[in-house]
Amino acid sequence: MKTIQVKAHLRTETGKKDSKKLRKENNVPCVMYGGEEIVHFYAHENTFKDIIYTPNIYIIDLDIDGKVYKAILQELQFHPVTDKVTHIDFVQVFEDKPVVMSIPINVVGDSVGVEAGGKTRLKRRTLKVKGSFIDLPDTLDIDITDLAIGMSMKVHQLSYDNLELLDPPRAMVIAVISSRLAVMDLDVEEEEVEGEEGEGEEGEGEGEEAVEGAESTETPTEGDRKTKK
Repeated sequence: MKTIQVKAHLRTETGKKDSKKLRKENNVPCVMYGGEEIVHFYAHENTFKDIIYTPNIYIIDLDIDGKVYKAILQELQFHPVTDKVTHIDFVQVFEDKPVVMSIPINVVGDSVGVEAGGKTRLKRRTLKVKGSFIDLPDTLDIDITDLAIGMSMKVHQLSYDNLELLDPPRAMVIAVISSRLAVMDLDVEEEEVEGEEGEGEEGEGEGEEAVEGAESTETPTEGDRKTKK
């Protein structure tokens, strides 16, 4: 996984008042968990652009006043009106401790279903995995070469070296569905089959109605029996 460096400063004070002051100066209050102690720090909002506004994920070399930690971004908070980042949570990582992280999916291969006129429908853009940060890839590759129209791939069908998938096993990840062209071809075939079956069904229906009519004629109703008496 790629590494990126972020420089920040240790907070000497914490609390709402100090956080408000930092935000007015276009700084972002941050906190890092996972180590021997919780670390409160801050940095200018522009410092975090490369790790926030990107589909990529990184191991972050977090330089806080000269002391470097390895961390991953855990959670972001945004202002409800301005959409500015108001707080960031980081988790310190270690080679001998597993971490949980959502990694982007990368679809590879040419699906036989797509070549037949279908189209892919990606149900999930990331998968949550657990493993050592040294084993975390930049993306999780999914080969869809053998997926035909109407087929899908679920979490339990995937596996990656040294990683545990944490999403529900039966959750769908990607599917190949019918495009308009594929639907038209299927409709033609269905109409031909239905036409052949429909003729037989009409004949059978007429026969059944005739039998039902004969039975109702031969079997007198209770009212008929009373009239005859």
